[in-house]
Amino acid sequence: MVICPTWGRWAEVVGRLLRPGGRLYVAEFHPLLNSLGPKPAPGEGPELLLRHDCLGGGGPVHRDATHAYTDGPAVEGATDSYEWTHGTGEVVSALTEAGLTVRRLRESDELPWPRWPQMARTESGWWRLTTPRIPLLHGLLAAR
Repeated sequence: MVICPTWGRWAEVVGRLLRPGGRLYVAEFHPLLNSLGPKPAPGEGPELLLRHDCLGGGGPVHRDATHAYTDGPAVEGATDSYEWTHGTGEVVSALTEAGLTVRRLRESDELPWPRWPQMARTESGWWRLTTPRIPLLHGLLAAR
């Protein structure tokens, strides 16, 4: 997830860096994915529960974890991290206000790793929940 509490400034910089006709592709976790806890809290069942805001503006989400979202080794030392939640509309609005044209926005119900035990491998080799189907990733294509 991109950590950026000031989308307007980010979009302005991107707009200046792109040449006319240049393209920006953003692929990131869907806000709903990060609103759901990665695992049940002690004493809870396997249900997926909303644990964090799905829209921005609520301040950072604090995480204390020994692993990042990548497949890398365990994090040593400081394990605290802070992530700012942002809605898809925030990103789209910031880019269009900076003069870019959003050409495509797609959502996917698949992840490259099994975040929850109830996920099943798909034909693509990625993972999805069998039920309910929810957006887990999204990709946005914008141009200057």
